[in-house]
Amino acid sequence: MRASAAAPSAVSATAAALARLRRLQALHGSLAFVQSGGRTVGRVPMCLREGEVPLGPNDIRIGELGGAPFYVDAEQYERWQRPAFLIDVAYGTADGFSLDAEDEGELHFITRIV
Repeated sequence: MRASAAAPSAVSATAAALARLRRLQALHGSLAFVQSGGRTVGRVPMCLREGEVPLGPNDIRIGELGGAPFYVDAEQYERWQRPAFLIDVAYGTADGFSLDAEDEGELHFITRIV
């Protein structure tokens, strides 16, 4: 994993997202976020058990949320012009392999660009 050149403020979270993260940490232990890509700036960060998915050779750590590291592909991050990410929650189930922000599956994490 490469060292990050991003500023510590590259990722932050709303109070609601941090509350949900603490609940997931209580249920699942250590967690990590991996920002998904896509045609537009990724809107869905994957929240996973730390170590559950191997990081790619270009993944960089740009910060942490509530003790959970936050990774993004370095090339995508540069292509997106190094945005600041704000992690929030929204109603509905998580896309992909991400843990739901609530164990009942009513909320999921989303990314807002600030």
